[in-house]
Order: sequence, then C-alpha cells, then structure tokens
Amino acid sequence: MTETIYSGLTQLGRQTEAPASPETAVLEKVANPEAGTLYLVRFTAPEFTSLCPLTGQPDFAHLVIDYVPGPFLVESKSLKLYLASFRNHGAFHEACTVGIAKRLVAEIQPQWLRIGGYWYPRGGIPIDVFYQTGEAPKGVWIPDQGVQPYRGRG
Repeated sequence: MTETIYSGLTQLGRQTEAPASPETAVLEKVANPEAGTLYLVRFTAPEFTSLCPLTGQPDFAHLVIDYVPGPFLVESKSLKLYLASFRNHGAFHEACTVGIAKRLVAEIQPQWLRIGGYWYPRGGIPIDVFYQTGEAPKGVWIPDQGVQPYRGRG
C-alpha cells in the first residue's frame, strides 16, 4: 500500500469506541498538505456536553474552534471522539474550554488558535469562555464566530 499523510491514522475508517475520558482520548493529526499557506480551519460543535463537577448535572455548550494550521491538522473524527469524551467528565466550563484549546495546541502546534465556549445557562446565568494563543497571523481571514449572546426567550 502507498504511504500517504493518512497512513498512520488508527480511528478514521474504522469502528472506534468512544473514549472514557478526555485524558484517554486519542487526538490524531496529519501533515498539513498546504504548509506555507495561511488559512483558517473552523470546527463547530453546537451540542457539546459535559458534567458539573459538583452536582453531576449535564452542561451544554456551543463550541467554535478556529485555528491557523502549522505543521499539522487535527483529524476530525478523532476530534469528534475527543469532544464526546467530555459527556461523562466533570469539570467547570472554564476548565473544559481552555483545556480543549491547550490540548489541541500541544498536539497539532497551530500557528494560532482560538476557542469560543458559548455555554447555556446554569442557574439562570450563561457563561461564555474565550481563549486564544496570541495575535492572529497577519493576512489570514478570520470571520466572526457567529454565535449570538444568549437572549433566553426574547
């Protein structure tokens, strides 16, 4: 079989069990086929779930992850499984949002990354958490994340 940038992947194209926790989830990467080109990659997870670490009640968020690739891209199935691993994981909104960003930075070494965690109300108060690694590279188009502030029923 011919070697490609996809040859080392262990989850794509195979039935894969959902990871038990974010710590055990495997984030896979591939070589950036457009290395040297400035462009943005966006992942949107409008149904992200985790658990409150104190009550065990579910928390829900709309996550938007933007990154300018460096040497690697994150493989999307592994990202989906990683995000799903939070379903039974207890952590505050801030820890989930920033932790996801830091894990991605460690794994794929992007030129720039930002995450918006738009959390649905808990106790009547929505919590939004934002993190980025620094200034965005000049010359790359970075659109607004497009998530409106929580307005309730009105």
